[in-house]
Amino acid sequence: MALQLVPLGEAAGVEVRGIDPRAVTGPDLEALLSAWRDHLVLLIRGTALTDPELIAFARVFGALDPPGPNAYGAPFLPDFPELNVISNVVKDGQPIGGLGAGEAVWHADMTYQDRPPKAAVLHAIELPESGGDTYFANMITAYETLPGGLKQRIEGHAAIHDAAHNSAGQLRKGYKETADVSQTPGARHSLVRTDPDTGRKALFLGRRPHSYILGLEVAESEDLLDALWDHATQPRFAIAHQWRVADTLIWNNLCLLHRRDPFDDSARRIMHRAQIAGDHPVA
Repeated sequence: MALQLVPLGEAAGVEVRGIDPRAVTGPDLEALLSAWRDHLVLLIRGTALTDPELIAFARVFGALDPPGPNAYGAPFLPDFPELNVISNVVKDGQPIGGLGAGEAVWHADMTYQDRPPKAAVLHAIELPESGGDTYFANMITAYETLPGGLKQRIEGHAAIHDAAHNSAGQLRKGYKETADVSQTPGARHSLVRTDPDTGRKALFLGRRPHSYILGLEVAESEDLLDALWDHATQPRFAIAHQWRVADTLIWNNLCLLHRRDPFDDSARRIMHRAQIAGDHPVA
């Protein structure tokens, strides 16, 4: 069966059919990488992956980056520290994964680092009957459609990307809350990123909470960030994904924002995740 690309929505994304993620070689590999560069989100359905298979498939997209700090101490998967676990399940009083069952607001992953991961590969193992849908917003289109005045206002500006909180809003171990956003800990990144592979420009916003635009009064920074986020998270730039068991999603972490709906915490949701190391500075 020849490889097929089926659009997931107008804003971004394709479902890739006719490919086995456990054995991607030759022309299929080139077609897969080309589709990822062009469409930003890839979906492969119906192939359950073991952890070694998930790691091997993720490496198709580049070298792996270790997961972010685990608030609970040791890696969730000691035998496979390259992987992270996204789950609300608690076993013997200890969470087996991170982020729980609550909403995860719009964000890009680990942009508080100087060189954030360029991609994520997320595989569904166990799912609730409903809830937990994932959404992606295309920051290339968001930048291209910015009103001219707003484009000019952000030219040459950079923002702090908060390192103290995760995408569920939880304070990370070793950090303290601060009321002054200009003192937020984290990397400084340009508000506009140029992708080195395609030359396309994208808004690069990270997360809205605790962000601050360097060199501005706090009130001006807040107003400008609010305007950018109001524009960037419009439904016209976004697609929604309703998960099925054995789905694998691959997305460009540096050209997209993503978020997650909450779900019933009494239901079980288990997903394993790899991430691809960034190979260029963001700016």
